[in-house]
Amino acid sequence: MRAPTIRDVAEHAGVSKSLVSLVLRGSEQVRPEKRQAVLAAVEELGYRPNAAARSLSERRTRSVGVLLNDLRNPWFVELLDGLGSRLHERGLHMLLADGRLNRRLGDDLSRTFTELRVDGLVAVGTLPASDELRAAAGHIPTVVAGAREPVLPYVDVVAGDDAHGARLATEHLVELGHRRIAHIAGQGVVGELRRTAFETVVREHGLADLATVEQGDLTEEGGYRAMVRLLNAPEPPTAVFAFNDIACVGALSAAEESGLHVPRDLSLVGYDNTYLARLRHLWLTTVDSASHDIGRRAAQHLLDRMANPARPGETVLSPPTLQVRGTTGPPSTP
Repeated sequence: MRAPTIRDVAEHAGVSKSLVSLVLRGSEQVRPEKRQAVLAAVEELGYRPNAAARSLSERRTRSVGVLLNDLRNPWFVELLDGLGSRLHERGLHMLLADGRLNRRLGDDLSRTFTELRVDGLVAVGTLPASDELRAAAGHIPTVVAGAREPVLPYVDVVAGDDAHGARLATEHLVELGHRRIAHIAGQGVVGELRRTAFETVVREHGLADLATVEQGDLTEEGGYRAMVRLLNAPEPPTAVFAFNDIACVGALSAAEESGLHVPRDLSLVGYDNTYLARLRHLWLTTVDSASHDIGRRAAQHLLDRMANPARPGETVLSPPTLQVRGTTGPPSTP
């Protein structure tokens, strides 16, 4: 049996092909009774629109390319949920690509999105400003979400207020009475913003000489190794603020393997409020970076840029909040 066509739907519903097209595009110019007749015909016949043909006729693919820094990072889950829900409301679909694989293969998947003629592009997380990404952003409406780079012409940046979030985390540890506080630092512009805010807060409280910054690499293993180095110092910290929740989990593992009890012997704060932080056996104190809100805002900015590609780019920051759970408490010793 041949697949039903849009002509079959029109004949079954007793309407024109153009009216069926209007219904399938979600147009509000169709009377309710005609819309219902078309939708009933679509259901009864089992009609499925030909996406390729529709793309050719409309000169749109109704798809958005999403290039993530590293698909393994759980922080992206809620951001993608917020991004996808808003795009879905407008009839758009996401195509995902992993930037880590991108780098490993020595290829640039942003070029693939250009070749697929996506209607928009979202760069999620810190990505290098490659020539291919610059070229794609020059032809496709583009938004950077959850990061501060790359900075490109006519590209909006939607991210969390990293400096304020790092200040919340560090102030929390100071208010608990900790004096030897360490920071497991991240990389890129976001890493620099959080590190600078940490250093500013400890300096404001006269604790700069007691504070330590240990470089990490945003992974659990990196957090573990950084924590081991901190614990082997002559005067190990009583509190640690990690760049993200993954690094914080690694730091927690290193502390427990050293025989320390969290938070009695060591307080830990993560960042991002991922599902890891909410696991009952971890229950991390962390900074909620409003990732779902960032995703929704990024989607709206992309929709606005698709409607007006020539408007100047802007940076929009979502305010973070501190989620106090079970990994922070006052120091056991002064």
